[in-house]
Amino acid sequence: MTFDVHQLDTFVLGGAVVTLLAILAVRLSTRAGLPSLLIYLLMGVLLGESVVGIGFEDAQLAHALGFGALAIILAEGGLTTNWRETRPSMRLGLALATIGVTISVGVVAVAAHFVLGLPWELAVLLGAVCSPTDAAAVFSVLRVVPLPRRLTGALEAESGLNDAPTVVLVTLISSGAALEHGLLGMVGIIAFELLVGLLVGLALGFGGAWIMRRAALPSSGLYPIAVLCLAMVAYGASAAIHASGFAAVYVAALVLGNADLPHRLPTRSFVEGLAWIAQIGLFVMLGLLFSPDRIGWSTVGLAIAAGLILTLIARPLSVLVSAVVQPMSLRELSFISWAGLRGAVPIVLTTIPLAAGVEDAERLFDIVFVMVIIYTLLTGPTLPTVARVLRVARRSEPRDLEVEAAPLERVAADLLQVTISPASKMHGVEVGELRLPSGASVSMVIRDGAAMVPERRTVLRHGDELLVVTPRKQREATERRLRQVSSGGRLAQWLGD
Repeated sequence: MTFDVHQLDTFVLGGAVVTLLAILAVRLSTRAGLPSLLIYLLMGVLLGESVVGIGFEDAQLAHALGFGALAIILAEGGLTTNWRETRPSMRLGLALATIGVTISVGVVAVAAHFVLGLPWELAVLLGAVCSPTDAAAVFSVLRVVPLPRRLTGALEAESGLNDAPTVVLVTLISSGAALEHGLLGMVGIIAFELLVGLLVGLALGFGGAWIMRRAALPSSGLYPIAVLCLAMVAYGASAAIHASGFAAVYVAALVLGNADLPHRLPTRSFVEGLAWIAQIGLFVMLGLLFSPDRIGWSTVGLAIAAGLILTLIARPLSVLVSAVVQPMSLRELSFISWAGLRGAVPIVLTTIPLAAGVEDAERLFDIVFVMVIIYTLLTGPTLPTVARVLRVARRSEPRDLEVEAAPLERVAADLLQVTISPASKMHGVEVGELRLPSGASVSMVIRDGAAMVPERRTVLRHGDELLVVTPRKQREATERRLRQVSSGGRLAQWLGD
């Protein structure tokens, strides 16, 4: 095989142009309230054989690249998730990712077989690939919908954890191993892979955090790369021992993202950018794999019917049963039910039976592809309205402060860089009214690009950046106090948490 440098040049040019167009499309999708995946999928379809003429039919390559992209997206989700906000809702999130997925798979499979007339294998596969929510879609949409933290925490935890059991289930069915092990054996395999994956993720997460706190890397730019590599090591190590790599990478990233590590903000920015690249490449590739010429009215009808079963029966029932472990109000559960966004994950999961050569796998891919597009258009833009109608939206809830820490090793202290958001109630508060813990102080205020040393009577404003020096042992208390003032203003001392 000869290497053609001109083909490489063309590939680089085309890839750069497509990526730039996809990045610019993020603005359009954000203003429209749509997950950006729809635009990326459309770009892939337009680049495919039916329009531009780029041919791509390698299901095995799509399977491998899809899993790699999902691992990066899950790593970004874990690294950017605040454990203190997610922890109160973790029980519900874990229940939705296990009990909820099981109920959803069963309901969709039975309905697809008896109502839609699909053979059992295809019906179970349809239920399995459609049941998990998509981390990229959930994270992107919920960031612009102001919700109570326990709702966003439950939805983010569910989307981060529910890929693991469904990947194992789809793989067992596609390989024919599900019939060999029986129902109990299949449940045991899923539980084993999930549990071992969680343990591997915890071990590498805490071990990696211990190493990173003691590593003196020569450049700050190496810290984000090292943290992401640790998360991906968790994925690869877990997969190597036939455990769940997706569970491992999310848990490891969650531990690393909430550990007391230097340069957290650059790390977050780095993984967010890399996750965007992974999403763009993943969705464009899946669009290339799709052929509009195969779609007939029967496929569209099956996609609509399956989506109705999933959205109106399976999802609400799974949420209702899962809520037994952590009860919530009916309004909150209704919103969680409607916010079960599907995205790339169901489509990527269909590449497993495609790569395994399962009969009618191409038909399954087409049904799921059409269903994802239709119901993403239905649910994504309506989430803000549904949140208001159900009275779960919190318009005035202040956003958390952006807090970045850098170590001051010689004095056992940390330097916190705090940005006051437009919604923060810290606006109008005097520096002296912050009442920070003993030893902590605001050393500098940066306003409109100019730095000044504050006095006790200096009034803080929206957009200010504060440099706060705090003893390391008081770091958590200092951050907690800053967030209290951001939420309650100068009355935070009496309002408490």
